[in-house]
Amino acid sequence: MLDFDTCNAARLRRDPAYDGAFFTAVRTTGIYCRPVCPVRPPLTKNVSFFPSAASAERAGYRPCLRCRPETAPFSPAWNGTRTTVARALRMIDTGALDTGTVTELAARLGIGPRHLARLFAEQVGASPLQVAQTRRVQHAKRLLSNSDLPMTEIASRAGFGSLRRFNAAVSALYGRPPSSLRKPAP
Repeated sequence: MLDFDTCNAARLRRDPAYDGAFFTAVRTTGIYCRPVCPVRPPLTKNVSFFPSAASAERAGYRPCLRCRPETAPFSPAWNGTRTTVARALRMIDTGALDTGTVTELAARLGIGPRHLARLFAEQVGASPLQVAQTRRVQHAKRLLSNSDLPMTEIASRAGFGSLRRFNAAVSALYGRPPSSLRKPAP
């Protein structure tokens, strides 16, 4: 956390370089703001500084309705749809689409399936199902190269619902069956 004088000087200048680095709480109003808030600056004797919006709220302050501190740089709201896509990618990596549907994934994210597809098209360039399929095939390729597991076990661990789907996906991507991708035994 920055020292009081540095924060106070940045607050009085409304310095955008400090936006998101600290939050200003005003004792007389019970409100906390970003350093770039356009309201008239409160007296220095009435302010204190917090390193995060959460710490200001924990101390009993409420967010300013004018500068909206929840949208400060590096907050999830500031990142916007990138945050939603990043959460979806993490869920896909943990197997959300191995057992569930895109509609269920979208519901977990609090958005509709069409909006999720639109976000993926804009930011990833592929649909959620295509991302999940690529993740499955890459995982299967690693298992094929680094283990002696039977094909059914590899298909299951990689998230494929059946051996037939596993064979079809690997063959479509690599142009040959999965067994030909195995390293030969020494």
